[in-house]
Amino acid sequence: MTSPSNRPRLRRICLGLIGMLYVFSVPWYREATEPLTLRLGMPDWVAVAVVCYVAVAILNAVAWILTEIPDSPDDAIGSDASRGPGYSNARSDEKPSEVSR
Repeated sequence: MTSPSNRPRLRRICLGLIGMLYVFSVPWYREATEPLTLRLGMPDWVAVAVVCYVAVAILNAVAWILTEIPDSPDDAIGSDASRGPGYSNARSDEKPSEVSR
């Protein structure tokens, strides 16, 4: 689909478009005295809002597809494995666990 280096950028673009669609879905641009017209069997401002919300749902799904989610907790940022070799989560006052032979 896309190269791994472009995924975060595309995800941010999707999230930005979602924000713009939410702003556009509010009928602030309509005059109070403007006559209603029907679109898709609904008042025009409702049809615009519904179309925007459907587009938001699609963009949200795309953004989640582009999100990198590690397969295991060891791959997660901040896990012990990502801190490098020799890192131990044990406190210095704890005794090492005994290995059964």
